[in-house]
Amino acid sequence: MPGTEKTSAKKFGTFLGVFLPSLLTILGLIMYLRFGWIVANLGLGLTIVIVLVANVITFISALSAASIATNINVGVGGVYYLVSRSFGLETGGAIGVAFYISRTLSVTFYAFGLAEAILLFWPVASWGPMPAYVVPLLTALIIISITLLAGRSADLALKTQVPILILVTLSILSLIIGISMGEWRMPEWEPTYRSAEGFWVVFAVFFPGVTGFLAGIAMSGDLKDPGRAIPRGTLASVVVGTLVYILVPVFLAVSADLNYEEMANPDFGLQTWSKVALFGGLFIYPAAWGAILSSAIGSVLSGPRVLQSLSMDGLAPKFLSRLSKNGQPKVATYITGGIALAAVALGALNTVAKFVTVLFLTLYVVINLVAAIEKLVAEPSFRPKFNVPWYVSMFGAVSALFVMYLISPLALVLALGLELLVYFYFKRRALEQQWGDVNAGLWVQVARFALLRLSHRKLSSRNWRPQLLVFVKDIPDRIELVRLAAALGQNRGLLSISKMVYEDDVESLSHLEDIRLQMKEDLSKYGLEAFCEVNAVQSMHLGILNIARGHGIAGLKTNTVIFGWSRTVEGQVQQLKTIRRLSLIRKNILLVRFNDHTTWAQKDHQQIDIWWSGHENNGDLMLILAFMLTLNREWQNAQINIRAVVETEQEQAILTEGIGHSIKQARIPASIEVILREGLRFPEILARESKEADLAILGLQVTKEGEEAVHAQKLEEISKVAKTVIFMQNNSVGETLPILLKVEE
Repeated sequence: MPGTEKTSAKKFGTFLGVFLPSLLTILGLIMYLRFGWIVANLGLGLTIVIVLVANVITFISALSAASIATNINVGVGGVYYLVSRSFGLETGGAIGVAFYISRTLSVTFYAFGLAEAILLFWPVASWGPMPAYVVPLLTALIIISITLLAGRSADLALKTQVPILILVTLSILSLIIGISMGEWRMPEWEPTYRSAEGFWVVFAVFFPGVTGFLAGIAMSGDLKDPGRAIPRGTLASVVVGTLVYILVPVFLAVSADLNYEEMANPDFGLQTWSKVALFGGLFIYPAAWGAILSSAIGSVLSGPRVLQSLSMDGLAPKFLSRLSKNGQPKVATYITGGIALAAVALGALNTVAKFVTVLFLTLYVVINLVAAIEKLVAEPSFRPKFNVPWYVSMFGAVSALFVMYLISPLALVLALGLELLVYFYFKRRALEQQWGDVNAGLWVQVARFALLRLSHRKLSSRNWRPQLLVFVKDIPDRIELVRLAAALGQNRGLLSISKMVYEDDVESLSHLEDIRLQMKEDLSKYGLEAFCEVNAVQSMHLGILNIARGHGIAGLKTNTVIFGWSRTVEGQVQQLKTIRRLSLIRKNILLVRFNDHTTWAQKDHQQIDIWWSGHENNGDLMLILAFMLTLNREWQNAQINIRAVVETEQEQAILTEGIGHSIKQARIPASIEVILREGLRFPEILARESKEADLAILGLQVTKEGEEAVHAQKLEEISKVAKTVIFMQNNSVGETLPILLKVEE
């Protein structure tokens, strides 16, 4: 894949890779150049409102981004990567293009701000009035300089931000100390709109100041541990930025040394600070220049990485993903700089700010929608370390959309129109992705209404759900088995219950629909729902095989068959023969024995033991189904214990480490206990350790032909431990696998 060749690219941690670029992008241009202007137009009351509204939307979006980022191994591309791996390439590509444009325009935005801040020292007395071309000319020079710096080394560019952070901190302290030492007054609370056209115009200018958290996410491909660094660095930068953004306007509003008429002048930004700060502009000007420069650097670093990721996924020309020897997307960086240079023609700072605001808000909408839908669809594979309720993310999406409309309905239509055009362009290219996306899971969730749509979608391991088939003679008699099946599906899969009648049973054949309705009625008495069916068969053995082989609804093929362990030796032998045949058609098997018939009447189960042998491929299925069981209210407090038996201490250490790595990747909380055999038989160890377990799960080997009776005897012996025992056999290898331990790229 282009862009994946070996390089010497350095990887960054939470502070340098996420927190620092995010915070300095937040505490940059808007804080220094426009906060006085905002206070003078809105008064302190609405200024606080604008800060809180903008930061609430931003914080919710940061929470949603953190949730998504902790569920996958995050690659290059930041927001684009998160969206494309959830909503698919077409939607991700549309958002990726918008994200790229917004980051590129941000380079121009911050370059304009830096030019304005530097040209405050234009020597009017000796050089005369500043010509109109000077600001855009200096802006262009700044863009060229930072583009060359970013193309040379991301490490060098990021390290320049450490001294800048120190300067910014000193400047804020000097402002607070200076105002505290001067005269105070009552602040203006009512808006006056001295130099602004209204609240939403001011909001549009202010909002880019809180979009800085995306700068850290955009560096996702350059982080040592994105799943850890992104949520920690992002949320920390938003919290710190919000506190500073509340503190600064309060001090500006109460300072008697500041004139509101002067602050209303957009060209008076830095003079506002330097007029009241301790030591004047000694810290203010260098800090402002550094912070704005840092924001521009953050944008010129992140934009090319979005372009690189688009290229790696085939959405942009392949040459854009080429890396230099030090791991930088140099070609994409220079193209980004060129576009930012051309954007200088858009005009002044406030004009560019409006474009950036609208595009960033569309990103917020989609980030929140992704997190909300992932939570609502409830994919078994969606197990983020950072959980956010779906309604919080949905509120963030609606709020961002509402703010876009209030700022400019026309801009909203144009932004969404651009993204729709890009979406349909990618859609027409019939792109094929190699990972599961939430759309497939969504169609599974509403399968009753959209089976035809689902049948045309490609399902991957990410979309795996238990599609369960249970064979019962009588539901009330086997209600424990039905309850277990329903609990394992936990409303995330489909449960079908099959009752078989013999073809020569004339009485039953004439009342098949009545029997099915009675099954539904029996289920409703226990508060359960499932698809019920009655099948006429020649024999039980052939009936099970034929029904299981073709069972399913449209694209939702049955993948797991559940049996209750027979009470007779003859029945057990026949079950093992049937199971061997089912394994050949790739059906997962659950063979269940209930030893304590009060277990499923309990409301608070405490212990699930998984016995991990490592000899078969059953571990993944055992772990995911145990996890799904804990999603039920009655099992939510159950502790999952993974137990294994080994011969030597060396094997004990190796297996403990291996299982630990697996459950860490799976993001499923479980304890591990690898036990030394010490001369004991496995059934003895099993009985000792799982005697009090509510459920013990063990792997089930495929029984060789002719060995059914011997195997049945062994299973009978070890099936008596624990209150309930499940023998589990994973036969899905090579198809749509339930191997959710392997986090997808």
